[in-house]
Amino acid sequence: MVSSAKTASAKNGSKSEAVYGALRERITSGAFSPGHRLVLGKIAEEFGVSAVPVREAVRKLEAEGLVDFERNVGATVTGIDQHAYDDAMEALAYLEGVATSLAAPHLTKTELKRAHKLNQQLRESTENFDPIAFTSLNQQFHELLCSKCPNTHLLTLVNREWSQLSAIRRSTFSFVPGRAQTSIAEHEHILTLISDGAPEHEIELAARLHKLGTRRAFDESRQAPGA
Repeated sequence: MVSSAKTASAKNGSKSEAVYGALRERITSGAFSPGHRLVLGKIAEEFGVSAVPVREAVRKLEAEGLVDFERNVGATVTGIDQHAYDDAMEALAYLEGVATSLAAPHLTKTELKRAHKLNQQLRESTENFDPIAFTSLNQQFHELLCSKCPNTHLLTLVNREWSQLSAIRRSTFSFVPGRAQTSIAEHEHILTLISDGAPEHEIELAARLHKLGTRRAFDESRQAPGA
């Protein structure tokens, strides 16, 4: 009996992790936007599991601050924490700015060509704008520009802030779609500076102001009437 109980517990744990992973990906990618209601019964049916692993997954998401749970209401995706978002974006602006400037001299022509291609894909994606897809491409663009940063400790900090921010904001461009075109133009400016061998401080400033510009656009959208 004890052995059977342990086996059942292990199976529930494995199922719970699978549901948790899938739900977390949908939340952080923006597929489930802030306020989206998580109907436990429907989720259980979708994944072919009982309610137990679904409840465990939701509790774990709640502990991470990604889900709110209220009695008689149920579970909903947590809204964006304005202060947490501002702090994370400010930290990332400075960290990513330095990482981009340090990585710049080490980027190959092939990598720069890839960065230009990603930016072109971002431009093309604005024709039928999908904020989630845009955010994913945008992340790939910035990861590429930082990838050759020789300071591994700094790069670790940048990666940590990216992960933290993804849990807070999901997709900023869902709230400020008009920022997309400006962002693409700023990407082009940064790439031009890198290609021309501009001084590190110029590249760092451009990358930092780019990130702070997105934060400012988001803040303004939240303060607008009816927001």
